Formats: sequence, structure tokens, C-alpha cells
Amino acid sequence: MKIFKVLTLALVLTAFAVSAQAKPIQPAHVYMFGFTASFKDSVVYITEIEDVKGAWIESKTKFLLNRENYSYQLKEHMTEQYEQPDRVCMVFYATSKKKIEKQLKKLRKKYKELTPLPTEFHFQAIEMEQK
Repeated sequence: MKIFKVLTLALVLTAFAVSAQAKPIQPAHVYMFGFTASFKDSVVYITEIEDVKGAWIESKTKFLLNRENYSYQLKEHMTEQYEQPDRVCMVFYATSKKKIEKQLKKLRKKYKELTPLPTEFHFQAIEMEQK
């Protein structure tokens, strides 16, 4: 009988957790820029701030969905165009231009020598199915 109560409680809690899951939202603007560094050399590249239309953000946590795919786009570009496959790539994002500019300013203060990537690179929005 005790095991039945525990299983029932676990089932109820699981159902509650699934129903409380945050729904993704697609804001009008998601601003982002990329940052790439390597342990093999001292050159640190940075992209321009871009307005990526079609990006999705989780409403509860404010996390960019599929953010690993955006950093992979930058890594792929560095591998194909610059033949540097060993670079670590990161993406910074915000829903307001002021916030993303503040993040960029903070990064520029930390890394004195940032090399801008030519404007040939642009982030492509990751398509998502809305349920």
C-alpha cells in the first residue's frame, strides 16, 4: 500500500512538472554577437551585433533556444573560411539593444585586443516547430 502511495505521488508530481513547463516565445528582436577564441593562438575574434529575426527564447528562463546551434554556425564559419577548427565559439544575446551593447562593452574591456570578423558572417535563425 505504501508503494502505491509513493508511485501515485510520483505520477502526480511528474504530471505537474510537465504541465508547468515554459512555452517558448518568439520576441520581435533578439540581438546577438559571437565571440571566438583559441588556446593555440592569442587572436580573439568578435562579430558585429546582429538583429536575428526568428530566434526563440524560453519565456520562463529567458534562455535562447538552440543556442548551441548559433555558436556552431560561428564555429563552422571559422573552420571553413579561416581553417581554424579548434576555436571555442560563444554567443551572447539579449532582447534589447542596450543590454547587448553593455555585454559587448564589458567584453571589450576584458579583452583589449579583439579582432572584428568581416561582415561576411551572419547568424541564421534556427527554425522551430511550435506546438
